[in-house]
Amino acid sequence: MSNLEEVRKFFEKDRFATENGMIIEAVGEKYAKCSMTVSQRHMNAVGNVMGGVYFTIADFTFAVATNHEEPGIVSLSSTITFHATAKGEKIICEAKKIKHGRTTCVYEMTVTDENDNLLATVLTTGYNTRKH
Repeated sequence: MSNLEEVRKFFEKDRFATENGMIIEAVGEKYAKCSMTVSQRHMNAVGNVMGGVYFTIADFTFAVATNHEEPGIVSLSSTITFHATAKGEKIICEAKKIKHGRTTCVYEMTVTDENDNLLATVLTTGYNTRKH
């Protein structure tokens, strides 16, 4: 996929993420940035953004970063560390490559709000299903 609109069109099929308001903001070589606006459906019982929202946007951003150039990478394992709850109305996630080998890859996703508060970090190991 050569441009942002093509990438967005392809990932429309990732319906859990897109139906929860996640938008692809930017893509680059082994990189992606996604965002979403927080609404009441994203809140937990005590009024904070539910942890699964942070994980979902990180998982989606990982998928975009690793698959927008050549689809076929799936998650093997992920670890999330929660740092704070969102204070703003927007959540932003960036996926950056740590290692991208022939069959496995490792990416770090940082989840922040629009005020640059660090909300969570996610470390994901992926597997390239095309190279098995």
